[in-house]
Amino acid sequence: MGLTKRWLGIALAMGVLALARPVVADVFTVADIRIQGLQRVSAGTVFNLLPVNVGDTVDEVAIRQLIRLLFQSGYFRDIRMGREGDVLIVTLAERPAIDSIEIDGNKSIKTDALLDGLGKQGLKEGEIFKQATLERVDLELERQYVAQGRYGAIIDAKVEQLPRNRVAIKIDIEEGKTSGIRHINMVGNTAFDEEQLLDVMELKHPGWFSFFRNDDKYSREKLAGDLEKVESYYKDRGYVEFEIESTQVSITPDKRQVYITMNLREGDVYTVRNVDLVGELNEVSPDALRALFMVKPGQTFSAALVAATEKNLTTALGNSGYTFATASGIPEVHEGGIVDVRFFVESGKRAYVRRVEFTGNTVTQDEVLRREMRQLEGGWASTALIELSKVRLERLGYFKTVNVETPEVAGTDDQIDVVYTVEEQPSGSISATLGYAQTAGLIVGAGYQESNVLGTGNSLSLQLSWSEWQRAVAMNYFNPYFTQDGISRGYNLYYRETDFDQQNIATYSTDAYGAGVNFGFPIAETRRIGFGLTTEYTSITEGVFPAQEISEFIDDEGDTFLNFKGMLSWSSSTLNRGLFPTAGRSQSIALEIAVPGSDLSFYKITYQGQQYLPLGRGFALRARTELGFGDALPGSDTLPFYEHFYAGGFGSVRGFKQNTLGPRSTPSAIDPYDPEGDPFGGNLLVEGSFELIFPLPFAKDSARPVVFFDWGNVFNTNCPNVSRVCDDFDYDLLRYSAGVSVTWLTGMGPMTFGLAKTFNVGPFDEDETFQFELGRTF
Repeated sequence: MGLTKRWLGIALAMGVLALARPVVADVFTVADIRIQGLQRVSAGTVFNLLPVNVGDTVDEVAIRQLIRLLFQSGYFRDIRMGREGDVLIVTLAERPAIDSIEIDGNKSIKTDALLDGLGKQGLKEGEIFKQATLERVDLELERQYVAQGRYGAIIDAKVEQLPRNRVAIKIDIEEGKTSGIRHINMVGNTAFDEEQLLDVMELKHPGWFSFFRNDDKYSREKLAGDLEKVESYYKDRGYVEFEIESTQVSITPDKRQVYITMNLREGDVYTVRNVDLVGELNEVSPDALRALFMVKPGQTFSAALVAATEKNLTTALGNSGYTFATASGIPEVHEGGIVDVRFFVESGKRAYVRRVEFTGNTVTQDEVLRREMRQLEGGWASTALIELSKVRLERLGYFKTVNVETPEVAGTDDQIDVVYTVEEQPSGSISATLGYAQTAGLIVGAGYQESNVLGTGNSLSLQLSWSEWQRAVAMNYFNPYFTQDGISRGYNLYYRETDFDQQNIATYSTDAYGAGVNFGFPIAETRRIGFGLTTEYTSITEGVFPAQEISEFIDDEGDTFLNFKGMLSWSSSTLNRGLFPTAGRSQSIALEIAVPGSDLSFYKITYQGQQYLPLGRGFALRARTELGFGDALPGSDTLPFYEHFYAGGFGSVRGFKQNTLGPRSTPSAIDPYDPEGDPFGGNLLVEGSFELIFPLPFAKDSARPVVFFDWGNVFNTNCPNVSRVCDDFDYDLLRYSAGVSVTWLTGMGPMTFGLAKTFNVGPFDEDETFQFELGRTF
């Protein structure tokens, strides 16, 4: 009985094994191949994976290899092979497809960034689902949160089965709080105390302002950056052999705080003895490269100066066509605190530009981009010219981003292509404006503006505006490349009705219309000169309480004038962007003169300059100056009063009402509203300002807050005899103000708010603490 049971068990086991094996004969010739069980994967894909065709001979070993190949594709969770006669039957069970991925609970890492990371791991909508991939992703997400100091983060991934062999993945994230730094401990530092080293680091001990600066929250990336900063701090001060031997991060049991310990080995301070240049330089002069050395004998060794020298050398070689040149500064340490620095240079072959190409410009014509190029096809590749061409494209204002690549030409070792990839942005607008400003009241306007008409790079502007102080219609057209050499030409037509009493100026109004043409000539990459001619007709109407100065001028000169104004200008700009710059400078000088044949004879000269100094982390300093002077030429007695300069308000000395500084008019009768007269302006303008620009984290690109200090005034060097309030230039008469201002880019245009405190206020000056304006940027 026992023996019978044993044989029965063996027989059953062998039957199970037989069923588990593929049902195929040992060897047979394939007459056909039949695929079963496919849903999304095409039969063609399977046939491409199977290295067997009709007529081939297969055996059991070949069958196992075929199954292994199909499994390696990742498409299938189960594979079976059998035969019916000489027909090979392949039965497949596909893995499910990912129908959707939903992530919930993430705040510190954006959903798009997480989905992008999941996609790189092979987990994205439409792809084949693999449980192993999901488990690997769980670990990767946890690693990312741990790197941010969120040791308590919990990742819970769930898979929901859907009809038609699909799955939905939901990932619930509980981020937890970032672990705070309890203490940072330095071990081995003797040359610099712990406070000095902590000042270098981004991570800090908890302090009064930590809640605002968030610098006491642990992050692996921040710690790695701080380790580099500490190392640079030492090596920039002569400690060539400094190293951080180890770093320990300990976390408290509740995972809320961490302790950081850094073990340092300082070494000795080294002085540079010799600096040498070795390597293959080809046609580049060694003396020219040595002149670029920032490291000098006798200096305390500085890794920063070594890096700066490396950059100088590679830039100089790149500008000479050696695009792939490398330079490495290697310190050789000797006894007695001495170090020699040798710069190893490998210039390689000079590279030439085969083609300059553009991609992404669907509207802007290639010609518009090509005329900005300073790197020419067929010439040797210059790093400086390639970068300068990129900057010129960015300054056009047509593109959101500009990137450049220099791929090598296949089959050559001395040719490259220069490929500029641009992303276009809207360059025009059709607008209707309804706004309000303190100085102009209600503003209604409509306009069309396009700075890239039909992709030609030309600009066209049509404007219509109405407010309490001005009604105007204007048209401007500008062609920046009237000639291939970069000579520009522009036209303008305008009509204006202006009531200056509404702008805090003496009571008079003007009707003016005119037309002009101007040309600009490039004299350098960032400098231009220009000249133009404008024909202007002006009619003057006195107000209810006319000023004696205006009445005297009209009696002498009349109330209608036809003038021909010539203009000569010089400008230079190295600003890093057109709106809200943070680096660079701009300057302009303009001379406007009434040419012979005009009813009046006068001239005006103005200077405007500004300088931006970046301070890092979004902070910058701005210094601004504006000067103006005008006077009569032979044939007239004085500068026309309606050509006067004015000061006060936004764009001038903030905190004072718009245009209210300087000389005032003398009423011809008692003015019940303003017995002291109205602001009258003058022929001399002196003003400037200093600003500290700081970033707004939540509106980096759309808002600019500043702390400012303004100064200035308007004077008259040729005061009329009837004037009672009129002064020549005097330092004691300069007005000052300080405060804060914010400019915000809105749908209606730039909107500016300011709070200011004024100083050295005169008896007739008008100040206001809060100011608001729509339509001006600084």
